[in-house]
Amino acid sequence: MEVKKQVEILKLQGGSKFLIQDEVIIEHPFTIYINGEDLVTILCTPSLLIELTVGFLFSENYIDTLDEIQDLEVEENSKSINVSLKENKRPLRDKYRGRRTITSGCGKNTSFYNIVDSKATSKISKKMYIKPVSVVQLMREFNKLSVLFKETGGVHSCALASEDGILFYAEDIGRHNALDKVLGSGHLASLVFEDKLVLSTGRISSEMLIKSAKRKIPVIISRSAPTSLAIDLAKELGITLIGFARGDKMNIYNNFSEY
Repeated sequence: MEVKKQVEILKLQGGSKFLIQDEVIIEHPFTIYINGEDLVTILCTPSLLIELTVGFLFSENYIDTLDEIQDLEVEENSKSINVSLKENKRPLRDKYRGRRTITSGCGKNTSFYNIVDSKATSKISKKMYIKPVSVVQLMREFNKLSVLFKETGGVHSCALASEDGILFYAEDIGRHNALDKVLGSGHLASLVFEDKLVLSTGRISSEMLIKSAKRKIPVIISRSAPTSLAIDLAKELGITLIGFARGDKMNIYNNFSEY
């Protein structure tokens, strides 16, 4: 399915105006059904939809292992996916009541995430030190992959990486979606997360940090800023948080002694 389209716009520049064709990112409603019942509609970029679904189900505690999924079937028009969960697995939570929509915007988007989840997330036991020069190299590789952003300017990017390089990469109108896509890719590849890093172009908020902490990921790096709660949770959970990683500059928000 196409992830961008051309629209006609009126461009004003230097006192002149002219009609041109411009590329914009597609915003696509995608509904997840569990055993035939609708769970949530996510507004997203229509790519890596299976990965998005798997990442979302893990992030929101609907599944603990891939074995709980019996089947995944994306509709031909890519507007929905039906997830068949094995009947002998745990019943759906109270939070399954009612249909809710997660938007791509910040501040008003609805999520099943609850800050109480952080209390059930154990501290990272396996520390990981990443050299600043490795951060610079990874972010350089990361930025080169941002094709959709360069073409449309309308997406966030996320990557799952080892210190040696990027393993999975995704772009989406929503930073949460982009993160769920790369995490879902990792789950589908049966990846061990405890020695991996998350790279992001977007703001690192508490729910972004908790999504990573649930996988025991020890390092999160972003081109943008973290929130105060994300910093507090990173300290509590032992995750190294690095922001404003641009060029050879970066801000390290905790675990100072390692640097």
